[in-house]
Amino acid sequence: MHKLLNLGGVLLASVFLSAGVLYGLWAPDIALYELKLRYGSASQHVVEVDGLHIHYKDTGPKDAPVLLLLHGFGSSLQTWDAWATPLEKDYRVIRLDLPGFGLTGASPSQDYSEQKDVSTLMHFVDKLGLSTYSLIGHSMGGKMAWGLAASQPDRVNALVLMAPDGFPETKDIGTKPYAMPGIMGVIKFSLPKFLVRKSIEPAFFDANALNDSLVDRYYDMLRAPGVRAAILERANQTIYTDPVPRLKKITAPTLLIWGEEDRMIPSGNAKSYSNILAQSQIVLLPKLGHLVQEEQPDIGLKAVIEFLNSTLKR
Repeated sequence: MHKLLNLGGVLLASVFLSAGVLYGLWAPDIALYELKLRYGSASQHVVEVDGLHIHYKDTGPKDAPVLLLLHGFGSSLQTWDAWATPLEKDYRVIRLDLPGFGLTGASPSQDYSEQKDVSTLMHFVDKLGLSTYSLIGHSMGGKMAWGLAASQPDRVNALVLMAPDGFPETKDIGTKPYAMPGIMGVIKFSLPKFLVRKSIEPAFFDANALNDSLVDRYYDMLRAPGVRAAILERANQTIYTDPVPRLKKITAPTLLIWGEEDRMIPSGNAKSYSNILAQSQIVLLPKLGHLVQEEQPDIGLKAVIEFLNSTLKR
């Protein structure tokens, strides 16, 4: 988790709207079938895991090395659209809507703890019959990726962490950094699109790269059934824990990749991870922000492909 789409801050303005204005900004959930029409495809599948109906795409040669792609907070599997096609030439690419987001939607258990996230991902890869795999995780998904790699070190061949969350300052361990006041429940009913745009803009170094279709997708996915309530639950359940003992369990070669101008999770955090991980390298991308895969997809992808090819094609 991080400042990106931290609706508790950006959407606080909604609290001050009058009842009449709130009615004018009424934003109910979009029906699942409608979202499937807009964003589904023939390569999209559904599998039941831990009571969730996880929506995922599975492309590329089925006998190729597996890449599991995990998106960030407030996002969905479409964040990888620009990367999936080039990657699937040489790899089996599996990307999913994580619990609480996208078409997967809210967890019936309403449990969004670190332990539950990793457990669900473990059950997901088991359900798909993946004996070994590599991980690419962005932000919140980066935190899940390194948590999974620490839990299953013998199964993870390579790890790409893109501005991963989860490395707090020592003084913040044990705190709830994203807890939101009850009044923020208003976002379940009122979600102005212009505020969604404003919440995404800081994730870009160049705000001009944030086009209307991308904003529309984020806005639509935030209105998927139950997602806004799940976001509030996840924010209020997030507790900073000490990452060091788990990071020391990771054996996979790791690429730490960051936009040098990231205002959500500072690129200086890369050094903190590198100091702990057994095998790692850092790539900092100038004039890029937090959403590397969407702001300038080709730049970040080049570094990722070079790393994967050198690691998995030895």
